[in-house]
Amino acid sequence: MNSVKVGIIGCGKISDIYMENCARFGVLELSACADLDLERAKAQAAKYNIPRACSAEELLSDPDISIIINLTIPAAHAEICLRALEAGKHVYVEKPLAVTREEGQRILQAAAQRGLLVGSAPETFLGAGIQTALKLIEDGAIGRPVSATAFMMSRGHEHWHPDPEFYYAHGGGPMFDMGPYYLTALIQLLGPISRIAGITGMALQERTISSEKKNGKKIPVEIPTHVAGTLEFDSGAIASLIMSFDIFGGSSLPPIEIHGTDGTMLVPDPNTFGGPVKYRKLGETEWTEVPLLAGYSENTRGIGVADMAYALQSGRPHRANGEMAYHVLEAMWGFHDSSDSGQYYQMQSTCIRPAPLPQELQPYTLD
Repeated sequence: MNSVKVGIIGCGKISDIYMENCARFGVLELSACADLDLERAKAQAAKYNIPRACSAEELLSDPDISIIINLTIPAAHAEICLRALEAGKHVYVEKPLAVTREEGQRILQAAAQRGLLVGSAPETFLGAGIQTALKLIEDGAIGRPVSATAFMMSRGHEHWHPDPEFYYAHGGGPMFDMGPYYLTALIQLLGPISRIAGITGMALQERTISSEKKNGKKIPVEIPTHVAGTLEFDSGAIASLIMSFDIFGGSSLPPIEIHGTDGTMLVPDPNTFGGPVKYRKLGETEWTEVPLLAGYSENTRGIGVADMAYALQSGRPHRANGEMAYHVLEAMWGFHDSSDSGQYYQMQSTCIRPAPLPQELQPYTLD
């Protein structure tokens, strides 16, 4: 495979791991980075030996760059994705795909009109943990999956994040922050979603930052901080889910469990790439921990971009694709819509479960 030149727009906290891993995948050549704060872009370029730091406009106009990695804040995701597509670039965006369904649809339509690819985080489902869980399900280790539970129980981010305001603004909240990890993992394991019932709430109207830099600053809360609901999948499986920033005393609930006709499987935190993965068969009293499949168990953010670069050259579908990201975006809003209306939300989109990663590949190769 030839290398594909990529550029990063957005040099904030999440950019470090992308820049680090772009250098590991031979199919990616990180040529430039951009940020509203040019000095920040220059600092990242120097830190990771990136040839050029520039403005977003300069990066988008570079004819040699094929893929734009969009690491801006969620409110800017759609704008930057659309500008990249208009410039003739393929685009890979941090989660969520966009803030609204309408923005997400415009991104997919613009890409289709130009014959370009859209990819989106999260890509953690390509890690060894979720891939091992997928293999167990496909091998029938727990029988036919019939139900699942998913819990993200947190006190919120204002106590550690240096700039937590956007987590409590429109397009933020626990569902739009962490929901993509859980919903993407469930789709990989159980398939697309058909309908949703949801209830949302808000424990506090205002949050106080206690992290350094902005300690003591008050944040108005503009979006629900506790989302609970039920999902029905096309397969008939039913999942219960809670995403919350309102858990102030901690929680012992597991991230994801899958329950089948012959047993139960414990799925690792979908915000990670590793394990453990455990299952217990009908009639057994002890959990069996399963060795992880060969692959990516460490933080490998950027693998979705690399997979898309391989897909560009081979013509195969890429796994962390725009259609699945839009299905997740619609589902996240479905919880809120269901809560507001008091009725089920019927999903309008669907997607295809991504193909498992092949085994016995060389490290940092995907074909």
